[in-house]
Amino acid sequence: MSSETAQSKFQASSQQQNKQSGLHCPISDAHIDRKEIERISRECRNESFWYRGLPLSLGSMLITQGLIYNGFLSSNPRFGSLPKIAFAGAFGLAIGTMSYIRVCQRKFQSKGVCPFGPEHKRHCHHTCKECEANFGSNGRENSKPSAS
Repeated sequence: MSSETAQSKFQASSQQQNKQSGLHCPISDAHIDRKEIERISRECRNESFWYRGLPLSLGSMLITQGLIYNGFLSSNPRFGSLPKIAFAGAFGLAIGTMSYIRVCQRKFQSKGVCPFGPEHKRHCHHTCKECEANFGSNGRENSKPSAS
């Protein structure tokens, strides 16, 4: 019971802070579960590694080793084929992980969270009377121009 009251007090204080900072909008005041976001984020990291990153990394390493073995690429006299294979593996892992971003975006959007891109900043996305009074029609706070 005490955790519920503490959580409700925390939510009330965060809502007051949002109202004071000018970032509060009554329409977009949806509560998003942090545990659900963490679960989706963890799931995206695991799936991007196992389904895209690791296969592309191993495949690129195998192809690079085949090219070195057949003589299309030369091995380093000091380190052998290790630097080229390591680079191919790291590059394949990076490309494979980045290729999974769209799937993760869809997962977040299906839960109502849009954390990607500059257009998804944490402010009011609606044109309501309260927000228009605080920020004006162009999204900036109404302020008087300076004298200088």
